[in-house]
Amino acid sequence: MKKAVLLSLIAAYSVSFAQTQLVFVYFTGKPSKAAFYANPLSELSQKSLNRRMALGIPLNDQDAPVEPAYIQNIQNLGFTVTDYSKWLNGVAVNATPAQIQMLQSQPYVQSVESFAKNTSGTTKVLHTDKWQTQTDIQNFQTTFDYGSAAQQIDQINLKPLHLAGYTGTGVTVAVIDTGFPYVNTGSAFSRLRTNNHIKGGYDFVTKGTDIYNTGLNNHGSVVLGAIGGYITNSFVGSAPDADFYLYRSENAAVEIPEEELYWIEAAEEADRKGVDMITTSLGYSTFDDPRYNYTYADMNGETSFIARAAGIAVSKGIFVLIAAGNSGQASWHYITTPADNAQVFTIGSVDSAGASSGFSSYGPNSAGVVKPDASARGTASTTVDNNSTVTVSGTSIATPIAAGGVACLIQAFTTMNRNLMHSRLRQTASLFPGHTDQMGYGILNFGKFYNMTLNTSELVRKNSITVFPNPVRNIVNIASESEVVHLEVYDSLGRLITKAEHEKSVSVGDFEKGVYYLKIQTKDAVYYEKFIKE
Repeated sequence: MKKAVLLSLIAAYSVSFAQTQLVFVYFTGKPSKAAFYANPLSELSQKSLNRRMALGIPLNDQDAPVEPAYIQNIQNLGFTVTDYSKWLNGVAVNATPAQIQMLQSQPYVQSVESFAKNTSGTTKVLHTDKWQTQTDIQNFQTTFDYGSAAQQIDQINLKPLHLAGYTGTGVTVAVIDTGFPYVNTGSAFSRLRTNNHIKGGYDFVTKGTDIYNTGLNNHGSVVLGAIGGYITNSFVGSAPDADFYLYRSENAAVEIPEEELYWIEAAEEADRKGVDMITTSLGYSTFDDPRYNYTYADMNGETSFIARAAGIAVSKGIFVLIAAGNSGQASWHYITTPADNAQVFTIGSVDSAGASSGFSSYGPNSAGVVKPDASARGTASTTVDNNSTVTVSGTSIATPIAAGGVACLIQAFTTMNRNLMHSRLRQTASLFPGHTDQMGYGILNFGKFYNMTLNTSELVRKNSITVFPNPVRNIVNIASESEVVHLEVYDSLGRLITKAEHEKSVSVGDFEKGVYYLKIQTKDAVYYEKFIKE
């Protein structure tokens, strides 16, 4: 009899378990928030508070921790709680319909929302290769300064910022991805380690610190490499002097809704540490369990949990860059979430000629917001992994290339409102005011952004400078109301070619054809202009 009862209980438990779904339990408030407001450093670092002060962003209840007593109450009801969010103010649990009703009846629970959005799907989606366009990896070496990174950096006109000394110094970037094998040992990352640019990290999937485990997918490593990697005479990342926090939120072997929670927790931790930016080459639309699949209608920037959290991160003064996705040639050819959020900066992919990559996902989001916002090179781009340069393709690599440029801008214009920065990046892209569904407002142009901002600043130059003719065959002339004190000419690889004192022209007849950069120092300011040698 006891055995029969036990079997019946097991059967009942199995049925109940089969009906469970991942839900988010929203709490009614934060009763202990007064303690946070009295001592914000109990939850946020001084760097995080400094960012808010610099950008004029006040603290609010989202910044306060989740009420510990509420979490304990949920555990006392028999639920296992491993993931929670202070921004959304609640916890995630697996619950049956009966348990959901029970949760909703608790006085401290505001509501319960399921992650399951699709009740009709029956086909399990297998994700054997989430980054299919990034599997063509080839090692190669060059003998130049920027080396194989030169073209992708020139395409977004980033060298003027580097020449001006803006290489990401003092700017902190959170990379949220799959893991970072060999970043702790590989020579391509040794400059980051030597200069203490890696500030910390965490694995939100396993709730541990082993982010460098060589068994992890290396997607995060190559993403980091595009920004901060460095190999002498072979490769320079787009922001080689930035600081980094490395967070794992993605288990490459599966596609589960919990990964949205892991990302949210990573973003909240990034905020605690005081990062200036988050870059993520991850996106979600379908899951291994089809109940959790999204439709294009859900790509409105507000439906998914991760999109809502990404928007909150932006509201905290964090510049958030998200890859558009690599589904341009698939049946689902739209952007994925959180790239659909209007406040994040979504990056599409182009090739070396500036045409949209076929794989780059299409916008707009389902609410009609132009997405992607802009594009960078994602076809046969260069990054580093372990000890060498590698060639990869995908919006996953276009995004960190662009992120490095944003880091340089933040260094140059530390207190610029991030929404204004977002808008100006769009306005200085190659297609603005036009756009396409794959490229957004076009290819980013960081040099144009930089010069436009200097021109409009009340603190910098009253006089304009003109470089002509451009393109040029023999002599480049500089028209300036101010005396030109010093001139320097750099090639596209960042090498100093020639310099002159008190001259308003420079002979370039012997130069090889290509792109060059002028550093022009007047009595009033320093200018950076690009010209083309025919």
